[in-house]
Amino acid sequence: MTTTKSMFALLAGIMVSGPAYADARNVVLVHGATMDGSGWKQVYDILKAKGLSVSVVQLPHTSLAADVAATRLILRQQNGPTVLVGHSYGGAVITEAGTEDTVKAMVYVAALQPDIGENLTELAKRFPMKIDMKMLDARSFVPAAGSYHNSIAADLPKDITDFMSASAKPMTLEPYQARFQHAAWHEKPTFGVVSTEDKVIPPELMRWMYARAGTETTDIKSSHMVYISHAVETADVILKAVAAVD
Repeated sequence: MTTTKSMFALLAGIMVSGPAYADARNVVLVHGATMDGSGWKQVYDILKAKGLSVSVVQLPHTSLAADVAATRLILRQQNGPTVLVGHSYGGAVITEAGTEDTVKAMVYVAALQPDIGENLTELAKRFPMKIDMKMLDARSFVPAAGSYHNSIAADLPKDITDFMSASAKPMTLEPYQARFQHAAWHEKPTFGVVSTEDKVIPPELMRWMYARAGTETTDIKSSHMVYISHAVETADVILKAVAAVD
């Protein structure tokens, strides 16, 4: 019979040590600019059904440093090998945050993949990014309303793109000017999705970045919002990264 004293001791041990995740496989998902983490829902469901532990970062969008810190915070909650995934601007975030020891592979989903010393404004000049911005004040912006259906997510229904516009998350310009101090892809295996119908980040820019990093690339005929419009195919690339870690 378990005494009250021994029961408290057992609970205390659980609270201190936590569950054992020695064989756990973790995935951390990072959204892009002016979005939030809810867009990952379909991918999240697929990965969870495969038995993975999945976390979704919510970026504050106030600065690159703040977004990297938010990602590191979630990464430090992981126990065991982790695959870090970023969409669009989220690719820039994981490039800096992916130096965490738990990160064993990274996936760039229609994403920016900068190198040390670069900033995103300079990087985008190689193949100009195409997006109409609406400035909310001197430092914060969201995409212009029409951009969602015409450019960002042309392969999603209009009711969804209208909601994306209505719920757009303001972002400051600072992350596009900040220079990167780390590029985790130099040390860790990387996988990339090229959204071939992308009207935001030119596929040519993705291919150039992925090629210089030695990123294993998968083409998906999709708009920029490939992880929503082609969730299964996107999840397959993430699962490939998970398998590479194993």
